[in-house]
Amino acid sequence: QVQLVESGGGLVQPGGSLRLSCAASGSIFSINAMGWYRQAPGKQRELVATISSGGSTNYADSVKGRFSISRDNAKNTVYLQMNSLKPEDTAVYYCNVDGTSYSGGAYRYLEVWGQGTLVTVSS
Repeated sequence: QVQLVESGGGLVQPGGSLRLSCAASGSIFSINAMGWYRQAPGKQRELVATISSGGSTNYADSVKGRFSISRDNAKNTVYLQMNSLKPEDTAVYYCNVDGTSYSGGAYRYLEVWGQGTLVTVSS
């Protein structure tokens, strides 16, 4: 069993900053990609940013230059630094992790989603 715990969401004014964190725990053998997705009211879930095990990053065009994703492999944690926030960034942000779990003598592919954290950008 692998769990993700997200934190850092909240209410912020336009132009402000927030930092999201997502920590993975449990029967983890290795983690490959870690990422953040978001879902605004009435819209589909969309990719925000991902980071590979080697540190390669990928961003949605809408957040390039404003958001930065990073990870601490020793802590199995991924971060999303969000600067210059806009009202259209308002959404529930979800962490996603994929990799390999080890439990009961068996290795298994894992993909886990966090519970989501709400980010509201409003004056």
